[in-house]
Amino acid sequence: MLVLKNVTKRFPGVLALDDVSIEIRPNEIVGLIGENGAGKSTLMKLLTGAYHQDTGEIMLNGQPLVIRNPRDATSKGIAMVYQEQSILPNLTVAENLFLGREEDFVSFGRLNWTKLKRAARKELATVHLDVDPLTLCEDLSFGQRQMVELARALSLASRTGGTPVILLDEPTSVLEAAEIEILFRLVGELKSRASFVFVSHRLDELLSLSDRVYVMKDGKVVAEMPAASASVAQLHELMVGRSMHGEYYRENLQKPCRREVALSVSHASLGHALNDVSFEVCNGEVFGVAGVVGSGREELCRVIAGLEKLDSGEVIVGTTRLKPQATHAVALGIGYVPRERKVEGLVTQMSVAQNLTLPRLGAVSRAGIVQKAGERLIAAEWIQRLRIKTPGPDASCRNLSGGNQQKVVLAKWRFAGSRILVLDHPTRGLDVGAKEEVYQLIRELSAEGVAVVLTGDTLEEILGLSHRVMVMRDGRAQTILPCVVGQKPSQVEIVEHMV
Repeated sequence: MLVLKNVTKRFPGVLALDDVSIEIRPNEIVGLIGENGAGKSTLMKLLTGAYHQDTGEIMLNGQPLVIRNPRDATSKGIAMVYQEQSILPNLTVAENLFLGREEDFVSFGRLNWTKLKRAARKELATVHLDVDPLTLCEDLSFGQRQMVELARALSLASRTGGTPVILLDEPTSVLEAAEIEILFRLVGELKSRASFVFVSHRLDELLSLSDRVYVMKDGKVVAEMPAASASVAQLHELMVGRSMHGEYYRENLQKPCRREVALSVSHASLGHALNDVSFEVCNGEVFGVAGVVGSGREELCRVIAGLEKLDSGEVIVGTTRLKPQATHAVALGIGYVPRERKVEGLVTQMSVAQNLTLPRLGAVSRAGIVQKAGERLIAAEWIQRLRIKTPGPDASCRNLSGGNQQKVVLAKWRFAGSRILVLDHPTRGLDVGAKEEVYQLIRELSAEGVAVVLTGDTLEEILGLSHRVMVMRDGRAQTILPCVVGQKPSQVEIVEHMV
């Protein structure tokens, strides 16, 4: 139905797509995987009209297809559900569903809210979402907003009358298990009326949902196979060019942490999020924090980073009490890697060098003026040390892959000399190869004596990396368990305290 044939796309210094050919058949789910920087995002942007290929062609139902812009793509039956979400939070569900199509609901120059609400309910019913169409989207959960995105994409693409193609970009990256189950069940139902391209770094999920899988590496398609005959280990090797390492979490590099206390949290309480939480983290320790969404783990990270003010209790760094100020946290040697790296971790329109030196501008300034040559020199050193894939220090961070953006965030705090790092889901949205590199960096930080507070995407990740794990539930610390190599607690033991 939809075919990309010998498509090539270049950017300055980068061959993003190299003679790529892919086909999408009616009423099927096509999985698309590859490391960060493999070309998946560029491919998606070609299909949605954000980019245009240099050579090659796109065909729809046997006819050449020119996609001028995203609106043109939806008019031809191609729509996308974005990982970062494109919902406008200050508008209602109904307004978001029909954004750009308001003229369909205008009578005598005024918006007919009754007609708009009725049409919105019909679209929401296709994704089994029972919410008031006049609810502001900022009042919905992330999973509910994801369903609104899917309903909008289906509504836009279905207007062509043919079989729509819905592109799902990392749709499960920030969903909980129950929400993922709902999404997968829904996509299975909708498969009878649409085709899907499912981009994900979670290989087990991708295999369970997809009919066929394409594997990309370095801008090329290196494999295409039925999902039923593929395995996670096989896909991993095709993606990164090597088999899955037996020491995925580098547990062989886990050494006993030092005895000196780097960070002390005492009787921390914050609204309904935290309730009398106390613990200590030693130099060189990876201290994992486990819990479901709403357990208080994210709020705890923000408290340590100086972004939230406690109602009672305190955070002590060395012998100094932390003020609820991010600048004070940075001055005390605390670095924060947030879950939303594009929102809070980076200034994406600035260069790699500018982002990397931002917390410590004094080191690259003279008389208050940033010395560009020195800034580039320092950035080049960290680019090499952390193996950041970028055309150079002056490249814009917005053009880097997710994994390389995350490396810039980590390099920023290493350059700043942070002795305490708060890592809030540091591997979210990263492929398996990039995750391995982040795990290696965490081990290196630990070996250097840096104290790490870690919340992870999975229990397996937290257990694999941590010296100790604190389990949280309803804002309270339920228990703290040691994670000695060879004697780590099971996931079942952790879950027993989580729920």
